[in-house]
Amino acid sequence: MEFDMGSMLGDIGVGGIVGFISGYALKKFIKIVLALIGAYVISLFWLQQKGVISINRDALFNLTQSAAGQALGLGDKVLGILPGGGAFVAAFYLGFTRG
Repeated sequence: MEFDMGSMLGDIGVGGIVGFISGYALKKFIKIVLALIGAYVISLFWLQQKGVISINRDALFNLTQSAAGQALGLGDKVLGILPGGGAFVAAFYLGFTRG
């Protein structure tokens, strides 16, 4: 068995770059989803204020809490699916925190 340091460094570099980009993109995606949920809830309250609809607030808050939890839980699911390379996981975390 031959040990090739150049190949190993290339794999670590690619894993790190892909990890950072994946983490950064996931964080941006989650922010967009949460912003859309917020805009949806605000629009519903505006329609209620205008007398167009009536809202069961308890059911609405349960629904939005569930949707937000699913969006935030997406990060954990992605980490479970992606390869477990140390460079990838570390760079994913760095990209997610920077996003």
